[in-house]
Amino acid sequence: MAVVSVLLLAGLWSAVGVSSLAVVTCGSVVKIPNTRHNMRLHYGSGRGLQSVTGVTSVDDSNSYWRIRGKTATVCERGTAIRCGQPIRRPHVNTGRNLHSHHFTSPLSGNQEVSAFGEEGEGDYLDDWTVLCNGPYWVRDGEVLFKHFSTEVLLPVTGERYGRPISGQEEVHGMAQPSQNNCWKAMEGIFMKPSELTTEGRSPPRRAHVRSTLEWRPSLVSIVLQSSQEIASAVRRLLPSQNP
Repeated sequence: MAVVSVLLLAGLWSAVGVSSLAVVTCGSVVKIPNTRHNMRLHYGSGRGLQSVTGVTSVDDSNSYWRIRGKTATVCERGTAIRCGQPIRRPHVNTGRNLHSHHFTSPLSGNQEVSAFGEEGEGDYLDDWTVLCNGPYWVRDGEVLFKHFSTEVLLPVTGERYGRPISGQEEVHGMAQPSQNNCWKAMEGIFMKPSELTTEGRSPPRRAHVRSTLEWRPSLVSIVLQSSQEIASAVRRLLPSQNP
């Protein structure tokens, strides 16, 4: 995997060392593979349902998820995610949150995991607790995701869909812990922890991403599987309006 620190936006970004960005933070946009099955958490487009699946492809833009605070809370951009902290994960392309409820999944018969809400706003069933060792969720460390309301864990166990999403695997909820429950933050756009900024102060609280990048160039590190992903990933991160 290539680590790409890029100069974009008319040269306003500077190179960022990965070692200073070890933790996962609010506002980051990431792909999250299952470490046992090497399946990236994915929005299963092609079905009538808003299904969440696992895919092996490293180039699929439907595998990007944004890290946000739990429902009805604000998690400032650049805030490090603590182990034991509830979060939401809106799907970048659709704005729907990773969601679970007491319905049966179609393939395994376990608890269904789906995508719900609009523009990152859904309900309390969108909240997942990050379980990990240590004080923070670190990018090289395995984590488990426990559904905050129903307390099931998030695994992939190998059940595959047929057409029209052939090869995609079911993601569901299970109460039993196992190696199938382990995930890791991989390629994506990682916001630098605000407490580690060189000037010792956080970015403006209400600034959107473009103005934040121009004000503090070293806020982001981009970790992508291939250089072809850079432009599309940046477009997803930046707002559509002019600064």
